Amino acid sequence: MTTSAIRVRPALGRIRWAAAIAVFVIAAIVPLVLADLTFFVQTTLAAVVVTGLSLFMGYAGQASLGQSAFVAVGGLSVAALTVNLGLPPLLTLVLAPVLGGLVAALVGWPLLRLRGHYLAFGTLAVLLIIQAVMATVPFLGGGVGIFGIPPLSVGPIVLTGQLPYAYLALAALALAMIVTRNLVNSRFGRGIRAIAGSESAAASSGVPVLRSKLVVFAVAGAMAGLAGGIGAFFTPFVGPDTYPALASFGYVIMAVGGGLGSLWGGVVGAVALSLWLQLLSALAALPGLPPTAGPIFQYAGYGIVLVVFLLLLPRGIVPSVVSGYVRLRSRSARQRVPAREAARR
Repeated sequence: MTTSAIRVRPALGRIRWAAAIAVFVIAAIVPLVLADLTFFVQTTLAAVVVTGLSLFMGYAGQASLGQSAFVAVGGLSVAALTVNLGLPPLLTLVLAPVLGGLVAALVGWPLLRLRGHYLAFGTLAVLLIIQAVMATVPFLGGGVGIFGIPPLSVGPIVLTGQLPYAYLALAALALAMIVTRNLVNSRFGRGIRAIAGSESAAASSGVPVLRSKLVVFAVAGAMAGLAGGIGAFFTPFVGPDTYPALASFGYVIMAVGGGLGSLWGGVVGAVALSLWLQLLSALAALPGLPPTAGPIFQYAGYGIVLVVFLLLLPRGIVPSVVSGYVRLRSRSARQRVPAREAARR
């Protein structure tokens, strides 16, 4: 490692902390100035899901196309347990990530023995199975859905309106990022990064491959379950169409576009793709366009983003920006060294 690269690292760390604080301060102010917080809450919850997915795909090097399955588990936990069993809303919100992680661990035990596209299609099959169950089991909506989910309450305090859920979603995102950062920087995190490089090499070094992948998959499922639980309170409705397969593909594109293996990649990817789809929705609503323009623009939007990023930014937004900054600072530092030596002479 060159001297200039060593000098750049502390500056990069300070910039990351300053950027993180600035982002969360701005994110805390934005809900106060928006009239409708639907887009804000949905984007923030998508960032929670994608943070877990980026941990699984980027750091552990695995593939998943069915992350919406665990979002559905979290949403169903809240809807079915509050409406059908009358459990306290706060308890069901706590159970949402627990059940999301538990279901991920149960289905992951056989699925994570697969690799590559076999694993990806296996996770997609889990989502399709959950959708089929939601469409047939009366306790889970029976194809009609579950209406009348009560608002979240903490003792005598009832969260009404959109603003409390916006801050609850931000708190969930902060929690997901803290868990991801601590997990990646731990000894366990070094093990899962070794798995991403080579499973056989990691196993020969003493890393429990299947157990490590299972833990990461369960953590990602818990994050998705938490997002699904908050989303169920915010809507408040859960049905088979609430968790389409297209949403799972969107999570993958968000993770890839933002940058796999990057802590902020999921957040940046979720915001960027959500804004892009919002723009396309506004264009589809222009006078003179057919009613089918909305879905067509959405599918086309996913395809355009994926192709553009694979061609121009294959590493994603965040890694490309960081590497560009490091190269710029390193070049600047190398240019300053001859200037100092010439001044001394």
